[in-house]
Amino acid sequence: MNHETVEKNVGLMGVLIAVAISFGGLAQIVPLYFQGVSNQPAPGIKPYEALNLAGRDVYVREGCYNCHSQMIRPFQSETERYGPYSLAGESVYDHPFQFGSKRTGPDLARVGGRYSDDWHRVHLANPRDVVPESNMPGYPWLAKATVDGGLVARKMGVLRMEGVPYTDADIAGAAAAVEGKTELDALIAYLQGLGTNLKAGD
Repeated sequence: MNHETVEKNVGLMGVLIAVAISFGGLAQIVPLYFQGVSNQPAPGIKPYEALNLAGRDVYVREGCYNCHSQMIRPFQSETERYGPYSLAGESVYDHPFQFGSKRTGPDLARVGGRYSDDWHRVHLANPRDVVPESNMPGYPWLAKATVDGGLVARKMGVLRMEGVPYTDADIAGAAAAVEGKTELDALIAYLQGLGTNLKAGD
């Protein structure tokens, strides 16, 4: 079989391209499953508490990952601005992970503790009240929506099946942990926890 035969037969070329990509993908991806360092939690990393997990769901639902990444690359310009570069072990309990690729807004991997809860409340209700040049939309409805404790408990049970080490006590106490909390409270708890577990484990 020569190049001319392949180039003139679109179907054959498509099949050969798919085979080449498949082998390349296998060579890159399969070894990661056997490297313990890539699928073990980094020191200090623990599963999300119930309120933080609810906040993470709000973060995903509202599409925050479309404008904010959660992966600091190992470049000096990034580590000087955001802090230590991200490690694979930080995201082992993230289903799905929130690495992101676009930064309309800043990276949030180390945002925990950088601002007060009150700052986040104002910023999420109307971002231009604290950052005049911001193009981020406001999310005022989050302050009115309450967290569904039963749903959080069910999600923790599903995540346990995925390998997240939630205990029976964690799941049983989830509803009480989020009782009376709004989605805004949950999202702030999630943001305030980003990057802090790793710091605690250093």
